[in-house]
Amino acid sequence: MPLFPRSSGSFEYFHFQLLHRYDYTLTAPMNETEKTEINSTIVLLTRAIVDTLGIVVMAPATTHHLYPPFPANIPTAPLVSVSLAKLEASDGKESQAFFDSCKSLGFFYLDTSNSPLGDALVSEAEQLHELQKEFFRLAHEEKEDYARERVDPFFGYRHGKLSDGQRNETYNMRKDDFVGNCDALPHPDLIKDNWPLLQSYVRHCRSVIDLMITHLEVHLQLPIGTLAGLHRINERSGDHIRFNQRAVQPYSEGDAKEGEHTDFGTLTILFNWLGGLQIRHPETGEWIFVKPVPGHAIVNLGDSLVKFTAGILRSNVHRVVVPPAPQDQIARNSLVYFSRPEDVVVLRRLKGGLIDEQPRSDVPELEMTSQEWIQRRSLGDLKGVYTHKGLELRP
Repeated sequence: MPLFPRSSGSFEYFHFQLLHRYDYTLTAPMNETEKTEINSTIVLLTRAIVDTLGIVVMAPATTHHLYPPFPANIPTAPLVSVSLAKLEASDGKESQAFFDSCKSLGFFYLDTSNSPLGDALVSEAEQLHELQKEFFRLAHEEKEDYARERVDPFFGYRHGKLSDGQRNETYNMRKDDFVGNCDALPHPDLIKDNWPLLQSYVRHCRSVIDLMITHLEVHLQLPIGTLAGLHRINERSGDHIRFNQRAVQPYSEGDAKEGEHTDFGTLTILFNWLGGLQIRHPETGEWIFVKPVPGHAIVNLGDSLVKFTAGILRSNVHRVVVPPAPQDQIARNSLVYFSRPEDVVVLRRLKGGLIDEQPRSDVPELEMTSQEWIQRRSLGDLKGVYTHKGLELRP
């Protein structure tokens, strides 16, 4: 029986050949349900080819082992592990575990094993991890040519200087550039040289997100397409990839408090290699580390799903602090994909299914478009955290 490591592209090869041969996401006039069905068919065809040829596909290699281990004596958040492969197979028990996690903690691990889509996601995340480290090594002057002040109010390069001259840095790259919804913003040559990789990562992240949205529609007893129709990939939205790098620095309670937030959008897919992410336990208020797990993404829900579902789903408060020792002696990188409703979608309670059974508040609901919500939450007068109890403004 031939053995092809994942990195040599056997499973990925067949999967991508089918995807690119039938490039439905770019050209065919289909609705989101039809696209999901075709993608599922392609996944099944890929598995059938591999099974027929007797190929054993190994999980993609990760680089977690190159870093100091997360300390075993530190309590970690009780995140449930949800199998992507089982969600793809519409496994009822796994789907219920996913929905329960969305209601309770608002965070879970996404196990990417035994899924060609998951394998592609991890493989590309590792490549982008190396790319982002290379990006942050560019001269500060070059990166600042693509600063938000010069490029876009939200997208582009941003940094904060520490007292010793080091920087905490981010680089936001919008989904719409990669799928051709608009003219692309300026980017350094390093990013343009890796454009196909970034395009592929966007589409794989969106495939995972679209799958999870469909499962949410089923459990919320909404007509299929209710949520998906607010998150069409070929419409303008605030979706983006973010490169993050935090320099080695001492712990600061003030910085930790300032960094507390909920995500503005719908679903977030996070890969990290060091500790530092903490969630606020919804019952105890305790801050607990989330341990990075090889082959798993960390997924969390954002504000829009709380608004759409009248508080059925949870957008949990979280923050990033200095990693626990000995991981605190290395610059911390993370790779994030943020999904958000289309720019013109008004964030308000939806109608139908379980949502209609939720009590209504006497306080008028704050309604605005997704684009307005992002701008005011990130740059304007609505900074703070958003939970099922409403917006907790930060002074």
